[in-house]
Amino acid sequence: KRRVNCILVGDGAVGKSSLVVSYTTNACSQPSLSLLSSATVVVDGRPVQLQLCDTAGQDELERLRPLCYWNTDVFLLCYSVVRPGSFRSLTSRWFPEIQQHCPGAPVVLVGTQVDQREDVQVLIDLARNKERPVGTEEGRRLAQELGAVGFCECSALTQKNLKEAFDAAILASMQ
Repeated sequence: KRRVNCILVGDGAVGKSSLVVSYTTNACSQPSLSLLSSATVVVDGRPVQLQLCDTAGQDELERLRPLCYWNTDVFLLCYSVVRPGSFRSLTSRWFPEIQQHCPGAPVVLVGTQVDQREDVQVLIDLARNKERPVGTEEGRRLAQELGAVGFCECSALTQKNLKEAFDAAILASMQ
């Protein structure tokens, strides 16, 4: 059975843990600080062992996080579509960190929490700070700029496009 090591990176509270839990258990639950999960999926009729490592985005773990990067086949670079700051930190922090520790590793850009993009309270809170949700086109454009092998927007809560995000990672690792 082939093994694919996939690491999720991005700011804290963008929904990385929820993506892993929802994908591996088909249920959305409260995530933990750091998560190592495994799922067997079938790709082209062959079983693939998908090893998922959700890294904590907190600053105080910056020195420990790269230890997870060793032996990574593909990265899911995550941001929340309703947290514009998490989108900005992709270029200022996360992508450079990946490039420093794993130059040339395939990256799939993933916009999370799309179920909240139309939420009135979320929109009001963003407007208060003179911000708005990150648009699909903005995400697609950044994915292109970074040379990402894929781009996807999804929701752990509704599971919209969730399988597509992980499928893109698996396929990227097999190229």
